[in-house]
Amino acid sequence: MPKRRGTSAPALRAHEDCSQPRRGYPPKPVVEFPEPISAEWEDVEGFDAALRLHMARHSDSSWHLYRAVVTTADTFSYDALKQWTRGSRGPRSAISFEILGRVERRYRLPDGYFRTKLSNAGRATTGRKLTGLSPSDRRRFAWHLPDDFDLRPKTEQERIVQWVRDTIITGATDFRRFQAKTGKHRFGFMFGGAAKLVDSESPSDDLDNPEILESRVRPAPAHLAREMSDLLRFKTATLAPAGLRRAGVWGSETAAQRTEHLGLLFGAFSAPPASEVKGFGATPASLCFGMLVFPAVWDWYLRWREERRGFYTKWEVDMLALARSFVHSETGWLRQNPNIADGIVPIPDLINEADIALVRSDWVAACDKMHKHAVVRSKEIERVARVHRDPFEPILPILEAESPVREYRKITQEILRMTPDPDRHPRAAAETVRSFLMLRFGLHLGLRQRNLRELMLCRRDHTQRTERQLEAARRGEIRWNEREIGWEVLIPSAAFKNAGSSFFGNKPFRLVLPDLDGLYPQIEAYIDRHRRNLLGPADDPGTFFVKTAKRTTTNAAYDQNTFYEAWRLTIQRYGIYNPYTDRGAIKGLLPHGPHNIRDVLATHILKQTGSFEQASYAIQDTPDMVAKHYGRFLPHDKSALAAQILNRVWT
Repeated sequence: MPKRRGTSAPALRAHEDCSQPRRGYPPKPVVEFPEPISAEWEDVEGFDAALRLHMARHSDSSWHLYRAVVTTADTFSYDALKQWTRGSRGPRSAISFEILGRVERRYRLPDGYFRTKLSNAGRATTGRKLTGLSPSDRRRFAWHLPDDFDLRPKTEQERIVQWVRDTIITGATDFRRFQAKTGKHRFGFMFGGAAKLVDSESPSDDLDNPEILESRVRPAPAHLAREMSDLLRFKTATLAPAGLRRAGVWGSETAAQRTEHLGLLFGAFSAPPASEVKGFGATPASLCFGMLVFPAVWDWYLRWREERRGFYTKWEVDMLALARSFVHSETGWLRQNPNIADGIVPIPDLINEADIALVRSDWVAACDKMHKHAVVRSKEIERVARVHRDPFEPILPILEAESPVREYRKITQEILRMTPDPDRHPRAAAETVRSFLMLRFGLHLGLRQRNLRELMLCRRDHTQRTERQLEAARRGEIRWNEREIGWEVLIPSAAFKNAGSSFFGNKPFRLVLPDLDGLYPQIEAYIDRHRRNLLGPADDPGTFFVKTAKRTTTNAAYDQNTFYEAWRLTIQRYGIYNPYTDRGAIKGLLPHGPHNIRDVLATHILKQTGSFEQASYAIQDTPDMVAKHYGRFLPHDKSALAAQILNRVWT
């Protein structure tokens, strides 16, 4: 490769003339491989700048280059080439990339030289031959297809598409395949606006569960929705209703999660037996919360879930714990509302008239019976329950690295490498910078996704919110700290899921982000320019991270689902190495959400120090939680750490 310098700016500008030769003048003869003016050049960024540079080096005008590389059989216009040189358009179709390859051969450049200069904006035209996909799915696949996809044999195209579907779109794990299959069959009930509040703090348990995703379909019957509203008022009100007792209060996240779970339960009972869901087939009008005091109801649901997934999981144990809380002797909501029994109606092959009469005659005894039944079933299932997915599996290549954080950092470096020109592609550049900052904030802060996506923005010239205001809002804020001369993140302890943990001691979380690896310039560019491009005409929610505004966008604030998908999309595009496009940072990585960043941080510190306590500091939790859920610290990791200390004796 020649040393890249030599051609002057005046010479480059002199060959920017894209006009055809004047009439009456003979056309310049076409030379297949013209000799360059200079064998050395200074490389430039951007496709159009690089094209103009090499045209100038070889004394080519646009018209002369067009005559040299385009034949009469090609469906490629001269205007398209002029747009390339002006930067108003880039190669997108199969014939465009064929022409581009000819230009590279003409100028004796390495194969793919110009492609490395291209922005990734507007890749949706690749893969036009994909059939059986919606336009949105075709655009999603196109990002992961090689530029010459449309020119490859059909069998190879099918192999590439299958690899993309299994590895990048779905994630090649048993659970993901199960999720893709069951996600096609919807059955759950949606309880008004409550389902929109879903905000589980553990995507590995809830957001990745296909039944959660497929539940937002049918509105619940009016009488069932009223009972759900009564339950939510009981469990979420600041003060318990007069005359009633309760154990604990549901926050908005827990309330939405429980609403989803119960929507799945009732949806399973109403789904037709002959459908793919293989539900019970009860009419929606016959469903009510009173039916939950019957052990037979829970036994059918437990068997149905075991048959659907193939084994029992912790999900069933958690649902039985909910059943126990409903009929608890002192604080159970069902036990304290015997009038709910009035809504119970017979359900063939499940609840008959005699069962209903017995329950109505002694509601307390029915609740006691259900409580004992739930305790027994919980113990039985706990003995055989299996983990429905390994939360570490998608990020194993990172966790198994000597330095997991350094390995994950490769994704952020890939994002920067692939960032398009913000002047030509402002929306795509803004989305790329947002992806970069999501991952960098996750690596530095170790926050749960709710705390991260709800982080408020305070610009340098604005008044900062007080700790009391943030505590009332249960949100944090990123603001400029004049004393520390850096961007600071302040989050009150009340905003955390584990606010009562010994980690906080009723003190707020405060951290000044380090100005490392270009973080501050990206933050400031995002605040000053990119964030505005993302918002468009949508109202500003005040959060640091905002969604991309579309025609139908009225709320630019992320919720749990959209933030998870934004993170997952970032991993799909920049994290997973794609051998067909040679893009992506890490081989063997699979799609995952923001919760996995906590596993990366905890495992990294465990590998470096062996201390569960220090690992807990990185994710604002306790050593016990790190040991149970976050750190993948295997025996060989422990042995290697001990060996480092012992081996010092021999040096």
